[in-house]
Amino acid sequence: MNRGPAVAVIVLEDEEETKLEELARRRKTGQAMALRCRIVLESAKGRTNTEIAKALKISMPTVGKWRQRFGKMRMAGLADAPRPGQPRKITDAMVEQVVTETLESKPEAATQWSTRSMAKKTGLTQNAIHRIWKTFGLKPHLQDTFKLSTDPFFVEKVRDVVGLYVNPPEQTRAIVLCVDEKSQVQALERTQPLLPLRPGQPERRTHDYVRHGTTSLFAALEVATGKVIGQCHRQHRHQEFLHFLKKIDASVPAGMDVHLVMDNYATHKTPKVEKWFKSRPRYHLHFTPTSASWLNQVERWFAKITEERIRRGVFLSVKDLEKAIMDYIETNNKDPQPFVWTASADLILQKVQFTCKQINQSPQ
Repeated sequence: MNRGPAVAVIVLEDEEETKLEELARRRKTGQAMALRCRIVLESAKGRTNTEIAKALKISMPTVGKWRQRFGKMRMAGLADAPRPGQPRKITDAMVEQVVTETLESKPEAATQWSTRSMAKKTGLTQNAIHRIWKTFGLKPHLQDTFKLSTDPFFVEKVRDVVGLYVNPPEQTRAIVLCVDEKSQVQALERTQPLLPLRPGQPERRTHDYVRHGTTSLFAALEVATGKVIGQCHRQHRHQEFLHFLKKIDASVPAGMDVHLVMDNYATHKTPKVEKWFKSRPRYHLHFTPTSASWLNQVERWFAKITEERIRRGVFLSVKDLEKAIMDYIETNNKDPQPFVWTASADLILQKVQFTCKQINQSPQ
């Protein structure tokens, strides 16, 4: 009858016992290694595999495996056996070289690395370069843009505008409107009819088009509700802006204060516009910093109407375009969805400060 391999009798030397106890107790030791050390220490006390398995709450084959391996190879037997498969060819040093070259250098006669040029530089394959870049989130082929405001009152204006978004006034007493104009909206007609969407094939259109004129969309987004007051004009002057202000004034109940978030466009600050506001004390103006139109929530709504209605539309005339815009606003106001502002003024200012620090530290 086969009873299996004989149970190894473990007798530890002083150095081995000290090392095993140290590994079993040390916090940085991996759990697997710590368990193996405890198995050996318990075995050295003369306990059976059954007793050790019960005490450590593990299986008997696990106890037998590490007891036998220590009996044959001593401390070296507690290490993991080499895994099967092809040995690793790309070393940590090679990976470090690729990452360092990508971040700190430029290829000769080019502005950014490609997998081909980096492979030639380092002697690795293009697939290897691609895997390393993907692992570390490196995308040399992409570039983003940024713009810093030079407004001397940038901090004050950010806190003022963001304060309206984060802590708006009571809706029964005041309304917050983000106002701006989307100018030069083109009425474009494609030279050929659109080819419709089909399974496995997107909608297609010709690259060329016919221009039928432009319009300017004046819009005021109500921050609390997402409703939009809109008006289209063929020109973009202070006269058209005043006409739009009159529409806002007629749309907002007389007893409510009106907080307007606007940019510093010249049309918003002409003498006639300033006179109009002075004669109506219920209006409170909040200007976004110079070159910081992204603080105005209506800009996000402009992106939405462009994506959903204007960019892929076909318009045979400016009148056709203006009708499509007003229909979109009417549909929006049937079920309005406000944008949720989550960034505090402190968070925005911290990001700007971090960007400025990066600029100061970057090589010229």
